[in-house]
Amino acid sequence: MDKLDSKLRELIITFRKLRDPVSGCPWDKEQDFKSIASCAIEESYEVADAIEREDFEDLKAELGDLLFQIVFHSEMAKEKDLFTIEDVIDELNSKLIRRHPHVFNGGNVKDAKDSLKIWEDVKAEERLSKNLDSVMDDVPKNLPSLTRTKKLQKRATRVGFDWKNSKDIMAKIDEEIAELRIEEKNANKKGIAEEIGDIFFTLIRLSGYHDLEPEDIIRKTNLKFENRFRKMENEAKSMKTSLDKMNLEELERLWQKIK
Repeated sequence: MDKLDSKLRELIITFRKLRDPVSGCPWDKEQDFKSIASCAIEESYEVADAIEREDFEDLKAELGDLLFQIVFHSEMAKEKDLFTIEDVIDELNSKLIRRHPHVFNGGNVKDAKDSLKIWEDVKAEERLSKNLDSVMDDVPKNLPSLTRTKKLQKRATRVGFDWKNSKDIMAKIDEEIAELRIEEKNANKKGIAEEIGDIFFTLIRLSGYHDLEPEDIIRKTNLKFENRFRKMENEAKSMKTSLDKMNLEELERLWQKIK
């Protein structure tokens, strides 16, 4: 632990040198909370990408970049006498203890699902203490759309507003596709967009019902498509041609071959 304390202090000293009004880095000195907000999002995605690729050397580096964002915001807050990184750590520790009563207060749980329910129940109690008007009030609006949809659906599910089973969800998907066909037939662009949105929304609920993460699903699908497309390009090269010189029928045959 002494080594951890020492390394954290070194990191904070390094950061403060970067922000020094006289000798610091011009870019680092100019930043504020809003100007680097997107950086934390980008670093989070790069962490997820390293995990997906199972590149653990890269993961180490990306986690460092993400930690730097935490230090950056905490130290800017300290400069304004708002809070310190010690406050951030203390808040996190208190939250973890509060949301794991089955670990720290002698409770019992049957499995991971039961543990997650306790976590969500404690979160719900915390929201009540904030006197919010709606269960939807504190769902961040700048979350990635798929993630925000999942959170909105979880909030609705807690008050019983949900389909009973996956069969009902599948029926809703069929219903939305039928409505999309009508809007397509009528060439109603606004209606088409609305129905596609409803299909996306319902598909995300289906993934949640099966304990699947929508962001993971689409990321893996993107990766699968990219890998197959690259193989198509390589196959075309071996045939002394390129994809842009092939017709749709030839491209489809090549796609099926790669699959």
